[in-house]
Amino acid sequence: MTTASRLSSQLAVNLLDAQSLLTAFGTAGVGVVLFAETGLLIGFFLPGDSLLFTAGLLSSGAAVQGMHLSLAPLLAVAAVGALAGSQCGYLLGRKAGGTLLARSRSPRLHEGARRAEELLARYGYAKAILLARFVPVVRTVLNPMAGALGVPARTFTLWQTVGGLIWTFGLTLAGYALGSSVPDVDRYLLPVIAVIVAVSLLPLAAEVYRSRRSRSRQRAQAEEARG
Repeated sequence: MTTASRLSSQLAVNLLDAQSLLTAFGTAGVGVVLFAETGLLIGFFLPGDSLLFTAGLLSSGAAVQGMHLSLAPLLAVAAVGALAGSQCGYLLGRKAGGTLLARSRSPRLHEGARRAEELLARYGYAKAILLARFVPVVRTVLNPMAGALGVPARTFTLWQTVGGLIWTFGLTLAGYALGSSVPDVDRYLLPVIAVIVAVSLLPLAAEVYRSRRSRSRQRAQAEEARG
């Protein structure tokens, strides 16, 4: 690709499309996008899940539009971007409190903040920080919310690191494994990405289901005790 054509593709990049981002910016773009999505409130709309999975697919040799990424640098860049972004979001939350969020007019962002606060209150710090990694928008706003609500820095750093590594390595390696085992999987890229994004929501759905069952059981026991 010539310098002129590369510049043209970067200017025409679709920020909502993982393939477009990877075509324009390659491995370095993965780190930048993950940093923005997890560390800056303005990055809540970026496609972290599909970006990781598609990047893993491209690193398997399943070339899309002639692209190929190297797996080891990809894993390193993805992990650094996600971990540094979350820590940055936390520090911004500690310093700015809810000011940044209050200035936003995005209903989606405010809904994500509400869900993030509910996660922290319902599941405790460790489980909430882990679960949030797998929920779009929530993983963006939970980090500054954790800082604003006074989650201890050591606790946040430990669990955001664990969650960040599971998230980045898990999705990237899932894409790599699929690309390595299914011939011409790039033909089915869009439906595969839709499935992987849906699967990424399963941990939260399972936790919500267990929580509801537990509350129902407690209510039933309370009614039996009163009876």
